[in-house]
Amino acid sequence: QAQVQESGGGLVQPGESLRLSCLASGFTFNMYAMSWHRQAPGKERELVAAITMASEVRRYADSVKGRFTITRDNAKKLVYLQMNNLKPEDTAVYYCKGYNRWSNSEIWGQGTTVTVSS
Repeated sequence: QAQVQESGGGLVQPGESLRLSCLASGFTFNMYAMSWHRQAPGKERELVAAITMASEVRRYADSVKGRFTITRDNAKKLVYLQMNNLKPEDTAVYYCKGYNRWSNSEIWGQGTTVTVSS
Protein backbone atom coordinates (compact mmCIF):
# COMPACT_ATOMS: atom_id res chain seq x y z
CA GLN A 1 0.00 0.00 0.00
CA ALA A 2 1.49 3.30 -1.09
CA GLN A 3 1.51 5.89 1.65
CA VAL A 4 3.33 8.87 3.08
CA GLN A 5 3.40 9.85 6.73
CA GLU A 6 4.21 13.32 8.01
CA SER A 7 5.75 14.13 11.36
CA GLY A 8 7.43 17.02 13.15
CA GLY A 9 4.60 19.47 13.61
CA GLY A 10 4.03 21.33 16.85
CA LEU A 11 3.56 24.61 18.64
CA VAL A 12 6.33 27.17 18.30
CA GLN A 13 6.77 30.89 18.85
CA PRO A 14 7.27 33.39 16.05
CA GLY A 15 10.84 33.38 14.81
CA GLU A 16 11.49 29.78 15.79
CA SER A 17 12.16 26.81 13.52
CA LEU A 18 10.67 23.39 12.83
CA ARG A 19 11.60 20.56 10.54
CA LEU A 20 8.85 18.43 9.08
CA SER A 21 9.55 14.94 7.81
CA CYS A 22 7.63 12.76 5.41
CA LEU A 23 8.35 9.05 5.24
CA ALA A 24 7.28 7.16 2.13
CA SER A 25 6.49 3.48 1.82
CA GLY A 26 4.93 1.09 -0.64
CA PHE A 27 6.04 2.82 -3.83
CA THR A 28 9.17 3.65 -5.79
CA PHE A 29 10.06 6.87 -4.04
CA ASN A 30 12.67 8.09 -6.50
CA MET A 31 10.10 8.02 -9.30
CA TYR A 32 7.91 10.56 -7.55
CA ALA A 33 8.18 14.30 -7.31
CA MET A 34 7.42 15.34 -3.75
CA SER A 35 5.81 18.43 -2.35
CA TRP A 36 4.54 20.03 0.80
CA HIS A 37 1.19 21.74 0.94
CA ARG A 38 -0.64 23.47 3.75
CA GLN A 39 -4.16 24.38 4.66
CA ALA A 40 -4.93 27.07 7.18
CA PRO A 41 -8.34 27.26 8.89
CA GLY A 42 -10.91 28.63 6.51
CA LYS A 43 -8.53 28.70 3.57
CA GLU A 44 -7.83 26.51 0.57
CA ARG A 45 -4.92 24.12 0.48
CA GLU A 46 -1.87 25.69 -1.11
CA LEU A 47 1.48 24.51 -2.42
CA VAL A 48 4.36 25.41 -0.12
CA ALA A 49 7.35 23.71 -1.73
CA ALA A 50 8.12 21.06 -4.31
CA ILE A 51 11.14 19.02 -5.33
CA THR A 52 11.79 16.87 -8.37
CA MET A 53 12.78 13.22 -8.28
CA ALA A 54 16.54 13.76 -8.12
CA SER A 55 16.36 17.16 -6.43
CA GLU A 56 17.28 18.99 -9.66
CA VAL A 57 14.56 21.56 -9.24
CA ARG A 58 12.94 23.04 -6.16
CA ARG A 59 10.29 25.66 -6.06
CA TYR A 60 8.59 27.59 -3.32
CA ALA A 61 5.56 29.69 -2.64
CA ASP A 62 6.48 33.37 -2.54
CA SER A 63 5.35 33.56 1.07
CA VAL A 64 8.02 31.09 2.24
CA LYS A 65 10.96 31.85 -0.07
CA GLY A 66 14.12 32.41 1.91
CA ARG A 67 12.63 30.84 5.04
CA PHE A 68 11.69 27.28 4.05
CA THR A 69 13.85 24.63 2.42
CA ILE A 70 12.69 21.36 0.91
CA THR A 71 15.08 18.44 0.63
CA ARG A 72 14.82 14.72 0.05
CA ASP A 73 16.82 11.60 0.79
CA ASN A 74 15.95 8.97 -1.78
CA ALA A 75 17.91 6.26 0.02
CA LYS A 76 15.84 6.76 3.17
CA LYS A 77 12.61 7.58 1.34
CA LEU A 78 12.27 10.81 3.24
CA VAL A 79 11.42 14.35 2.29
CA TYR A 80 11.93 17.25 4.66
CA LEU A 81 10.68 20.76 5.05
CA GLN A 82 12.97 22.96 7.11
CA MET A 83 11.00 25.97 8.28
CA ASN A 84 12.88 28.91 9.75
CA ASN A 85 11.72 32.26 11.05
CA LEU A 86 8.18 30.98 11.42
CA LYS A 87 5.34 33.47 11.41
CA PRO A 88 1.80 33.23 12.77
CA GLU A 89 0.54 33.09 9.18
CA ASP A 90 2.43 29.82 8.73
CA THR A 91 -0.05 28.17 11.08
CA ALA A 92 -1.72 25.36 9.16
CA VAL A 93 -1.98 21.65 8.66
CA TYR A 94 0.95 20.61 6.48
CA TYR A 95 0.55 17.78 4.01
CA CYS A 96 3.10 15.76 2.11
CA LYS A 97 2.32 14.63 -1.42
CA GLY A 98 3.99 12.32 -3.89
CA TYR A 99 3.29 12.67 -7.60
CA ASN A 100 4.21 10.39 -10.47
CA ARG A 101 3.89 12.11 -13.83
CA TRP A 102 3.78 8.90 -15.87
CA SER A 103 0.85 7.39 -14.04
CA ASN A 104 -0.58 10.75 -12.96
CA SER A 105 -1.00 9.30 -9.49
CA GLU A 106 -0.95 11.23 -6.25
CA ILE A 107 -0.26 10.02 -2.73
CA TRP A 108 -1.30 12.29 0.12
CA GLY A 109 -0.49 12.05 3.78
CA GLN A 110 -2.81 12.74 6.69
CA GLY A 111 -1.10 15.96 7.65
CA THR A 112 0.76 17.38 10.62
CA THR A 113 -0.27 20.54 12.44
CA VAL A 114 2.01 23.53 12.80
CA THR A 115 0.94 26.32 15.13
CA VAL A 116 2.95 29.51 15.40
CA SER A 117 1.84 31.62 18.32
CA SER A 118 3.27 33.66 21.14
